[in-house]
Amino acid sequence: MFVERLPAGSKEPRFIVVEGPIGVGKTSLTRRLAASLSGQAVLEEVTDNPFLERFYKTGGSGALPAQLYFLFQRAKQLEDLRQSDLFSPVRVANFHISKDRLFAEVSLDREELALYEQMHAKMDIDPPVPDLVIYLQASVDVLLQRIARRGIPHERFIERHYLEKITEAYARFYHHYSEAPLLIVNASSIDPVNNDADYAQLFEQVCRTTSGRHFFNPTAAVALA
Repeated sequence: MFVERLPAGSKEPRFIVVEGPIGVGKTSLTRRLAASLSGQAVLEEVTDNPFLERFYKTGGSGALPAQLYFLFQRAKQLEDLRQSDLFSPVRVANFHISKDRLFAEVSLDREELALYEQMHAKMDIDPPVPDLVIYLQASVDVLLQRIARRGIPHERFIERHYLEKITEAYARFYHHYSEAPLLIVNASSIDPVNNDADYAQLFEQVCRTTSGRHFFNPTAAVALA
């Protein structure tokens, strides 16, 4: 059994964001990292969104209300985070506020996106900057397998084409991302939630990544920049 502890010489991050497309495992990893760091998991409540199933079933008719619901929810969670004591527990979140616009650009038509942008601008969201962003990558085939395996009812309507567009949008976004240290994880070939050896390697790299851009796979963590 892996004993979770900070590697010697590493600095404990205060605010970590775990991101990636649907089904990649970000929520499970968020919970395990929060437990390892004796911190708080900040989780978006996807199942609370009453418009999500309609969006997955019908596409356009549910896209805007589903997107606005998530925007309001995520903004409130981040505002609560800003107002709390950031110097007390470590926080690990399974969402990055920038993903909201990423999904909006994929899901909304031109008129809906214009309305969304107006709402977003009026909210004047000022999120805390993460100490580390962990971006989980996986192939669409792997995502579909994991989505089917976990058996969440509304996710059975997710189409391959939609997942392809989301994964491509994530790849474009994080290719240019420089706001915080970034750890890109090949999540197709590891199971850091159920495999202690995978998690031990990943946890050590998480604690050592304090700057730059890095790539992690099951056997090595290679600095890219």
